[in-house]
Formats: sequence, C-alpha cells, structure tokens
Amino acid sequence: MSGHSKWSTIKHKKAATDAKRGKLFTKLIKELTVAARMGGGDINGNPRLRTAVQTARAASMPSENIERAIKKGTGELEGVHYEEVAYEGYGAGGVAIIVNVLTDNRNRSVAEIRKLFERRGGNMGAAGCVAWMFKKKGVLAVEKGKADEEKIIDVALEAGADDVHDHAEYFEIVTAPDTFDDVRDALQNAKIETASAEVALVPDTTVSVSGKDAEHVVKLLDELDDHDDVQTVASNADLSNADTDRLSA
Repeated sequence: MSGHSKWSTIKHKKAATDAKRGKLFTKLIKELTVAARMGGGDINGNPRLRTAVQTARAASMPSENIERAIKKGTGELEGVHYEEVAYEGYGAGGVAIIVNVLTDNRNRSVAEIRKLFERRGGNMGAAGCVAWMFKKKGVLAVEKGKADEEKIIDVALEAGADDVHDHAEYFEIVTAPDTFDDVRDALQNAKIETASAEVALVPDTTVSVSGKDAEHVVKLLDELDDHDDVQTVASNADLSNADTDRLSA
C-alpha cells in the first residue's frame, strides 16, 4: 500500500493555493458531469455520483456549481462531452504509472501526457502494460488527533473495512470498492472526519526509488496530477521516509 500512501502524503502536505483549488474544482466538475451522464442524476441510485458530490462538498464547492455540473451530465443543461481514457507507462526507476483522464480532445491529451512522461525520464506504454499491477480499493485517510485510534479501527472494521494502516501523520483505511460507501458513512456517523476518501488504484507490489529517481518520479506525478485533463494518478513508487519528507517540503 505504500506506493499510494507516500504519494498521498506528499499531496496532503502541499499548500492549497487558490490556483490549485481552481484546478480541483475543474476536475470535480468534470467528474460530476460524467458520473451523472453515465448513471443518472440521483445520488441515491448512482454511487459514483454520490462519491463525487461528497468530494465536491468536502472541497467547499458551492452547491449551485454542483447542481449545474449534474444537470450538464443529465442533459438538462448544455455541456461538453468528456471521454474517459486511461494512459499507462513507466517513470524513472521503472515505476509503473496509470493516468486516468477526462477529455474533450483525446489527441491533445495523449500528446501532452506523453510529453510529461518523456520530460521526467519516463515513457508511455501500450494499454494494459501496467494495469495488471493495480487493483481498485477504497482508501480513506484520518489525520491523527481527529479521533481515538481504537475508535477509528473499531468503526472501520465493523463497517466492513479490510485493514487499517498506521502512518506517521494519519491512519489509512482500506476497503473493497463495494464496501467503501458503508465505511465512509460509518465514519461520518461516528463523527470521525476524513482528510480524504476515494476509490483508487492501489498497487499489488511496489518499486523502491530514491535520490534523483525519486525526485523525477514525484515531479512527474505532480505534473500529471496538475494537468487539466487528468482526474487521478496512480503509481507503485515506494519512497523512503526521508525522500517523502524532502519532496513534501
């Protein structure tokens, strides 16, 4: 799990600037629109939309923005048609990377994503070249000090979580995708605040990278994550604690 955890730690530690917030809202609006288009506008009957709405609310997105994005997805308002694409490749040190994209121009996206890979010493591969290394998991993070450790573990496991990992600054709760909503709701009902909650691609095994390779990998992941068309980035990079702290600064 460390590949996901270390990258998540670095992202959590980066300051939330207005520019970053604007990019986050753009990504969330795309996800809301696509989720509503694919599964309808009722959050009770559309788990993907429900997750997107809760994520948007947690990011303090105004309700009118959320409603407008959903109506664009259902066709009540005119909107852009986004296509879902996954790009796969390798970063420095042989790290496997999957980039999930929502785009209205596939040719533009693939060219720009490939350029980012190449600039940081990596390369894009064929579809399926690294996907087999990852599985979908629900991943929730609770910052230490927000709730009692025993309570977090009891609530999470009773709701169906697979495991709870103790990291330096937070607890990571791992679930199967189909129990993710149950665990998130149980934590919410127990008044346990989550710093993040998502269904993510988590690697089965990891690749240790350090020094310059670690720096190139983190810069690539950061630049991919910052791209307007990119929704999520997953990798199997395993960074040392020292590199994680250094690259989070």
